This record gives sequence, C-alpha cells and structure tokens, in this order.
Amino acid sequence: MPKMSSKESALNQFRDKCSEHGLKVTPQRTAIYEEVLHSKEHPTANLIYKKVRKKLHNISFDTVNRTMITFSRLGVIRVVEGYGEPKRFDPDLEPHHHFRCIRCNGIIDFHEQTFDEIDIPKNISKQFTVLHKKVVLEGICVSCQEEKV
Repeated sequence: MPKMSSKESALNQFRDKCSEHGLKVTPQRTAIYEEVLHSKEHPTANLIYKKVRKKLHNISFDTVNRTMITFSRLGVIRVVEGYGEPKRFDPDLEPHHHFRCIRCNGIIDFHEQTFDEIDIPKNISKQFTVLHKKVVLEGICVSCQEEKV
C-alpha cells in the first residue's frame, strides 16, 4: 500500500473531525479546507473565497467566512493573530511560532523548541487553562528590508 501524503492525512483528519462533530463533508467545505491546506500564506477568508469561487461559482463570501470560523472551532485550522487586519488562518496544527512583518503584514512560520518549552507564569496557570503556547515575533522581513523606502 502506498504511503499517505501529509495532505491526504490532513484531509482524512478533516473528514474525521467533521464526522465527529456531526458536520457533513460537503463539496463546499472540502474545497474551502483544501484551499486553506494548500495556501502557504496564512490566508484570509477573502483570499480563500476568491480561490474557491473559481471552482464553485455560486459560493458566497459569507459561506466561506463562516465555514473557516467553524473549522477553527472544530480544531482543523487555527486563527492566526489578526492585529486589526482580517483574520488569518493556519492549517498547521503542529507546535510552531510566527514572525509577522510590520510592513507587509506577512506571517512566516518558524519552529523553536525553547519557545515550545516556555513556562506558564503561576498567576496565569492559576486563573486560566492554557491550551496552546505560541510566540509571535514582529519585525521587518527580508523582502521589505531589500525594498527602498
């Protein structure tokens, strides 16, 4: 039997999660999830809408937006910090962190084990249940550094 790709595995997990929560796996939901999964740029609902609309001409922005929010509640994608901009989404559920460019608003994933192991301050752990830890670094990306101001 051929080895399953990580995208096939993610699609199977998506289907299982939908089924587990009583959500039908429709062509619209599958198309939306596949576009998020294939995106390399932490897409907004609007970007996914534009891509999905090429395949499913009658789909509305509202359907895409609500579906992506539902996906984040189910745990098949995550909402990335918005910083006053439209929500961005991330299909990578593995522990990782983000670098955000303050000029172009690009978000780049990075892995750093020491950040994964940050201790939760006692005053936080006494009051709250921490589900995920992530560090967001902000600065200027290489592309923006190379541009002349």
